[in-house]
Amino acid sequence: MTNLFISNGLLRGTSVDILVSGSTIVSVTPHGEISAPEDTEVVDATGLIVFPSFYDCHVHLREPGFEYKEDIESGLAAAAHGGFGGVMAMANTKPTNDCASVTEAMLQRAQQTWPNGPYLYPIGAATIGLKGKELAPMGELAEAGCVAISNDGVPVGGAEMFRHCMEYAATFGLTVIDHCEDPTLAKDCHMNEGAVSEAIGLKGQPVVAESMQVARDILLAEFLDLPVHLAHVSCKQSVDLIRWAKTRGVKVTAETCPHYLILTDEILSNYSTAAKVNPPLRSEEDRLAMKEAVKDGTVDIFVTDHAPHADHEKEHPIEGAPNGISGMDSAVALTWTQVEDGTITEDEFIKMWAEKPAAIFKLPLNTFAEGDIADFFLFDPKEEWKMTEDAMFSKGKNTPFLNTSLKGRVKAHWLGGTRVV
Repeated sequence: MTNLFISNGLLRGTSVDILVSGSTIVSVTPHGEISAPEDTEVVDATGLIVFPSFYDCHVHLREPGFEYKEDIESGLAAAAHGGFGGVMAMANTKPTNDCASVTEAMLQRAQQTWPNGPYLYPIGAATIGLKGKELAPMGELAEAGCVAISNDGVPVGGAEMFRHCMEYAATFGLTVIDHCEDPTLAKDCHMNEGAVSEAIGLKGQPVVAESMQVARDILLAEFLDLPVHLAHVSCKQSVDLIRWAKTRGVKVTAETCPHYLILTDEILSNYSTAAKVNPPLRSEEDRLAMKEAVKDGTVDIFVTDHAPHADHEKEHPIEGAPNGISGMDSAVALTWTQVEDGTITEDEFIKMWAEKPAAIFKLPLNTFAEGDIADFFLFDPKEEWKMTEDAMFSKGKNTPFLNTSLKGRVKAHWLGGTRVV
C-alpha cells in the first residue's frame, strides 16, 4: 500500500501535514507535529493551498456524437488539470443520453481513459431526444448512474411538461436542472439585448427571456414542494427572484459561471464569437448583481458550462457561430479572483466548488477527516500564467480568456490517493 505525506500545505489557512495511506486520509496534523513514516512519498507543499477536489456540475463533454469538439478523454484531462475530481455531463450528445445504454457507454469510456478519475457523473435527459414531448425513462437512467436530470440546451418550454419532469425525477431522488430560457423570446438571438446589440445591429436576447422561466420554475417548485436547480444564471432579475424565493423557503438552488462575473456584452462590440454564449454576457449592472448574488449566497455554486467547439465553427460570422465557452482549463483561476477582490472568502470558495455541489447532487466529499477519500489538489494562488492554446487540455480553444494572464494554478492533483496531475 502506497503512503503519501503532504508537508506544510495550507488547509483553510492553517499549515498542516496530511498523511494518506492507499486511497484514504489517515491524519491531518499541524505542520511539524509528526514526521513522515518510512517508505512514504513526501511532497513539499510550502506556499500551496490544499483544496478538496472540486466538482464541475455543468459540462458538455460532446461524446458520443461530437468527438471532433471534445471527447471524454480530453474533457477529463481538462478537468484533472483544472482541479475537478468530478464532472457532471449534460445529455445533449448524439445519441442523446436518454437511455441506460448511452449512460453506460459514457461511464465505460471514462473508466477506460481515466481509470483513477476524474469521475464522470452523467446527467440524464428530461425528455426523449430533448424534444420536450415525452418523459425519458428516469428510473432506468438513475439505475445506470445518472445523478440528475436536465434538458439543458433545449429548455422545456411547457409548464405542464416541466411539472411532470420534476415530479417524475423526484420519485428516483433526482433533481432537475433547468436551462431557463423562453424559446420564443430567445429565438435567433446572438447576444444580450441592450445598447451594444443596438449599436452593432445584432438581435439581442432580453434578460426577461431568462427571468420569466426562472419565475415559472420557482413557482412550480414552491407549489410542488420539490427541488429545482437553475443553470447558468446570468442577470439581475433572475437573482432577485431567486433571493426572494429563498426567503420563502422554496427548494431552489442556482449556479453561475466565471464569465458572468468578469465579462459584459461590451466584449461583443467587435463581433467576438469567442464570447458568444447562451445565456449571453449581460450588462455591467447584471455583472455587478451576479457578484452580489455570489457574495450573499443567492447563487449556490460555480460551474463552467464547459462548451467546447472546433475552431472552424467559431470562425463563422457571429450569426452562424455556435454558442459556448470552453471553461474547465481556466475556471478555478478565474473564480479565484472573487476571493482576491473580497467578494467571497476562501471557505466560501470551497463551499461553492465542492461542499454545496456535493450536497445538492448527493456526491462524495473529502472533508479531510480520517477515512475520507483522498481526493485533493495543490493550488498556487500566486503563480501567474498565460492561458495559451498549448496550456489548455480541452480540444476546444474557444474562450474569450485565450492568451490572457491568469493568477492561481493547479500544481498537483490526487484522486483516491493516486496522482493524476
